[in-house]
Amino acid sequence: MPVNDPIVAEQTPRADLTIDQKWDLYSREEHEIWNTLYERQMGVLKGRAAPEHFRGLELLNLNEGGIPDFRRVNEKLMKLTGWQVVTVPGLIPEKEFYDHLANRRFVSGRFIRDGDRLDYLPEPDIFHDVFGHVPLLTQPVFADYMQAYGEGGLRSLQFDAIKRMARLYWYTVEFGLIRSDEGLRIYGAGIVSSKGESIFSLEARSPNRIHFDLERVMRTDYRYDDYQQTYFVIDSYEELMEATAVDFAPLYERLPTLPEFKPSDVQDGDKIYQKGTQEYAMSGGLKGHAIAV
Repeated sequence: MPVNDPIVAEQTPRADLTIDQKWDLYSREEHEIWNTLYERQMGVLKGRAAPEHFRGLELLNLNEGGIPDFRRVNEKLMKLTGWQVVTVPGLIPEKEFYDHLANRRFVSGRFIRDGDRLDYLPEPDIFHDVFGHVPLLTQPVFADYMQAYGEGGLRSLQFDAIKRMARLYWYTVEFGLIRSDEGLRIYGAGIVSSKGESIFSLEARSPNRIHFDLERVMRTDYRYDDYQQTYFVIDSYEELMEATAVDFAPLYERLPTLPEFKPSDVQDGDKIYQKGTQEYAMSGGLKGHAIAV
């Protein structure tokens, strides 16, 4: 259960695990925390985030101050790409998560992190979910990719391949980088919503930066408790869409026969933009108070 949100605790989730956002019940302090996070990230992301992220923020008026009201966000988002944001009490099971995505519904937590813990929280909050994820849902190709991912996720349940699909989501939707004429840019929500990782992912010498390959990603484990040791880079959102619009069944059959990769591994055949030193992870990462660059 999310901490410090009695509005969530008092609600009984519906059959699809959604609850009401009850935007009118957010406190002034909660709105101020959103504003602090928003202003901080906008400063950090200048010259680092993909231009589509900034465009999405403007299209949805997420820059007007305070925690967004999903009723207003959805009115705009539905007209743009047919998506909507729905509120859930916290992390939900894979089947329900995939079903929402397959039906163009993005799930978001209601709660926002405490003001004294701006840089770390144990599960995604509304700032991560909305500031990080929702802007790209205004872009038709990425919106289609997210729906296709949800449909593929539902099918993966038949093949016991949840782990494979989780890796694909992690290394693209959460922690993906994209090439641009100006250099690498961030599109993954886990990076976009993190001050430290926004800098680390692009500028640190520690992580690997490798071109996206579907099979490679599905064979690669990831860090869930610290900055990533490898980032995968795409040329375009169309590349993601094309990679998803295939039958994964042959891949699911082949993958168990192949070795797994650790988060830090670099392999023959990788298209490498940077082979990282891994010094950050080796020195203890966040727990070791390592320097990120």
